[in-house]
Formats: sequence, C-alpha cells, structure tokens
Amino acid sequence: MEKKEKLSVIYVDGLHTKFFVLCPEYKLFFNDLVIVNISNCLYVGEVILPCKEYDINDLPCDLVELVRLVSDDDLDVYYSNINISDEAIEFARNTCKTLNLDMNFVDSYYNFDRSQLLLNYVSDKRIDFRELARVLAKKYRTRIELRQIAVRDRAKLVGGIGPCGLYLCCNRFLNDLSSVSINMAKNQNLVLTPSKLNGVCGRLMCCLAYEDSTYSLISSKLPRIGKQIKTSDGVGIVSSINFLDESYIVKFNEDKIIRYEIEI
Repeated sequence: MEKKEKLSVIYVDGLHTKFFVLCPEYKLFFNDLVIVNISNCLYVGEVILPCKEYDINDLPCDLVELVRLVSDDDLDVYYSNINISDEAIEFARNTCKTLNLDMNFVDSYYNFDRSQLLLNYVSDKRIDFRELARVLAKKYRTRIELRQIAVRDRAKLVGGIGPCGLYLCCNRFLNDLSSVSINMAKNQNLVLTPSKLNGVCGRLMCCLAYEDSTYSLISSKLPRIGKQIKTSDGVGIVSSINFLDESYIVKFNEDKIIRYEIEI
C-alpha cells in the first residue's frame, strides 16, 4: 500500500510566495498562522490550503520545514515586526531623499527572527543603493535586502481594479507574470490604442495572453484583410474577418458582399 503524507500550502506575505509544508503532527486549517524555516530563516505563513493526504511519490521537491503553530507570544513578535517594517520603509524613503536616490518603495518585510529586512522598490533605472543599505543596516542591525521589482510586480503586490471592473488577475491568481506582446493584440484584431490595451500598471494587460493561442490558430485559417482571393462566386477582396464565428467578408465588384465561413 502506498504511503501517505499530510501536506499543506502556506503563503508568506513578505515573500509573496506559496510554499508546501509537511504537517504530520498538526492539523492545519484555513487562515491558521504557522512559523516555517526557509533557508535557515524563520517566517510567519498563513495556511491557504489545509492538510491533505498525498502519495509520498507525489510530494513536491520544494518543501519547507514547519516549525510550529503561532503562539500568543509569537503574535506579539509578529505584530512588532510589522510595526518596525512600516517604520523602516518610511525611514528608507526619507533617506532616499537625502541621498537623492530615485527609488519608489512599495513594501517592506521583517522576517520573524529579525535576521533580514526586505524592501521592494520600483525604479526606471539601476540604482547604486550601497550607501542606503549601510544606513539601514546601521540603524536596524540586520541583513538588508533591497529588491528592485517591475511595475507589473508592483501591481501584483498592491492590487486594484482592472478596466474590466474586477480585481487584478495578477493580485488574485496569476503566479507567473509571463511576457505579453503587442502581437497578441494584433492577433485579436484589436485597436492598437494604449489606453485600451494597457492595464493599471501601464503595461499591456495580462489577459491579452489568455486566448492568444486560440486566436493565432483561427488567424492561420482566415485570409488576411485586403487580400484578393478566388471564391466560388468569383474573385474578390477580403474586407473584414470575424474570429468569434470564424468567418470573413469578401467584397466583389458592384458592391456585392458575401460572408464565408472557414471550412473545417
């Protein structure tokens, strides 16, 4: 009989990452807070998937160590760390003004054992932040990590409402922010207007990639607009195409217009 192991999924807010943990001695429930060991540093994580049994051969390779459930004393430390990290980001912003550094800080995180202070920032160029790191290390006496993130990553962290009226996909369920190109908009025959194609981050909307493979397949079967083609009704010019019903309109002489569908 295949051996089973209990496994949970936790989310570490400061790292903005999901991790798998073995929980043979604990029965974890949704929203429980736990302390985990990641690369010899302690972090507080929130359970987003309660304990579930898996075959031992199906376990993921990137497991992290579950140290214990969060106690009342641990919560005091956790909330104290949040206050310190909030103070640190304000201190970093003020120091940046003094040092004349163009860094837009998004968030900060002090891990549970206070062995690392992480600050994420956005900048349009590479920044020499060595002096800032020295000032922060001197004040907080811990390892400082300043991480430059892209504007799309910032939107993922901050969240918001998209043009569709729903919460941003990157903030809800997208784990991998894959590249999006203008060719995806062209494949869907969309109007190439930045105000229509860009999301709140100012970059092309991630949802352009959702159906790109389908549009590319249909596009390969449809004739190009403006192309002269020969049909059973004669020779005409393709005036428009419709991806949704996989059809195209051909205009002939004397303003004769006929709709054709892709032959399966």
